[in-house]
Amino acid sequence: MNKQLFLGDEAIAQAAIDAGLSGVYSYPGTPSTEITEYIQHSKIAKERGIHSQWCCNEKTALETALGMSYAGKRTLSCMKHVGLNVAADAFMNIAMSGIHGGMIIVSADDPSMHSSQNEQDNRVYGQFAMIPIFEPSNQQEAYDMIYEGYEWSEKWGYPILFRITTRMAHSRAGVQTRELKAQNPCSVEENARSKYVLLPANARKQFKILLEKQKEFLQASETSKYNQLLGLPDETTDCAPRSRLGIVACGIAFNYLQENFPEGFENPVLKISQYPLPKKQLFRLVESCEEILVLEDGFPVVEEQLKGYLGLGLKVHGRLDGTLPRDGELTPDKVRKALGKEVEVYYSIPDVVEMRPPALCAGCGHRDVYEALNEVIKEYKDAKVFSDIGCYTLGALPPFQAIDSCIDMGASITMAKGASDAGIFPSIAVIGDSTFTHSGMTGLLDCVNADANVLIIISDNETTGMTGGQDSAATGRIRSICQGIGVHPDHVREIVPLKKNYEEMKSIIREEIEYPGVSVIVPCRECIQTHARKIKETKK
Repeated sequence: MNKQLFLGDEAIAQAAIDAGLSGVYSYPGTPSTEITEYIQHSKIAKERGIHSQWCCNEKTALETALGMSYAGKRTLSCMKHVGLNVAADAFMNIAMSGIHGGMIIVSADDPSMHSSQNEQDNRVYGQFAMIPIFEPSNQQEAYDMIYEGYEWSEKWGYPILFRITTRMAHSRAGVQTRELKAQNPCSVEENARSKYVLLPANARKQFKILLEKQKEFLQASETSKYNQLLGLPDETTDCAPRSRLGIVACGIAFNYLQENFPEGFENPVLKISQYPLPKKQLFRLVESCEEILVLEDGFPVVEEQLKGYLGLGLKVHGRLDGTLPRDGELTPDKVRKALGKEVEVYYSIPDVVEMRPPALCAGCGHRDVYEALNEVIKEYKDAKVFSDIGCYTLGALPPFQAIDSCIDMGASITMAKGASDAGIFPSIAVIGDSTFTHSGMTGLLDCVNADANVLIIISDNETTGMTGGQDSAATGRIRSICQGIGVHPDHVREIVPLKKNYEEMKSIIREEIEYPGVSVIVPCRECIQTHARKIKETKK
């Protein structure tokens, strides 16, 4: 046991290792990426043979984790909040089947959309699936919850949804670690078929079991050390006079509340870090206070439930009534303002300082692709370019302004097909190599089956660049994948995106636009950042 300075992500990773982890299955997604990367670089993880290779997408990751859990081992599956949308089919049904070896599913939510296209709060998913949710208030709690969570998961027989936000993931604090546990032996339950074969007859039984488990989940939440009612007398003593304001603080919001009361809280406070909501403590707080302020980083999940439980005319303040902003991440200053305290501004940003938007790296191959593409589509009045999620999404910004959409992983190809079906010509998709194997291949098959008149540019930088250069499942395989799906070999064109090949690139783009069917161009050049790191490593 020792104390270390950890990112929230690192605390989660170390706790999983220390708890006897056998496999982590993930797809890179900020702010969750560092969890898997930490395990990949851990000496102990390597010695123990912990599986940690990146998966093609979040759905395959979660299903693989379930397979390991089926065999009795402890598993971890990590993703950003929108990644759980991709894995939702598996997620909802794992809640029905239950698990064998302990399973924790980390959802790293991103309020304020620092690196995301929405700021959904995946506590909603946990409630939808009716499984326990943990939401730590600090890095030590994140470590402890993961370390102890595997035993809880195995005791309950269900996965745990572990919800963090960007600030928790990417801020540091001292963390006391615990002893390293042995990994579980390989084993399979005797009744495995009745659990995991979700035919309607079995699924109906499993659903009744899940419903019965809700009582146990609630009791665990009401007795959890992570849920604390502070500032009220013990239940066995006489009640104190009613307070004007009681505060419910969820997850990291409790940390922000503490920052505003360094000498101790002035109001009764219910700290919530484990769900379902601890109704017993919640009602005690409500009975003791005239008004309730709900602090939560994300959606008004608890605020809405609280209003639904009560129906008593009690004033509940939070994001819904404007006491806190409806969008954006929670901050200590926003909490301070909600408490009616003055917010001090120590520094102001001079007018001369302007926002510096992100940009494609100098020397990036995506730059050459967009320059050539922009030059060609000037020749077509109604050309539309549907892009995807990755570094190349920055092609939306000056100086390129080359793309017309970016919705979700894989949507570039399917949107291009739909637009083509509607009569748009030329209809062009731009997608990266890692995103293509994440969720673009099925869209390409739709295009092939319909013989759609689309051009698909798979801009291959041989890595998952936007999240830091993780391995791409597509490296060296894109041509064979496209041909295997059914694209005619003559219309899978490869080129190196360099200035010296500029005229050739334009010529190929023009030719494939004019081809009345499915065509794929693969501009392939290694990410300049990944290349620089490799050179640096060789010099050590």
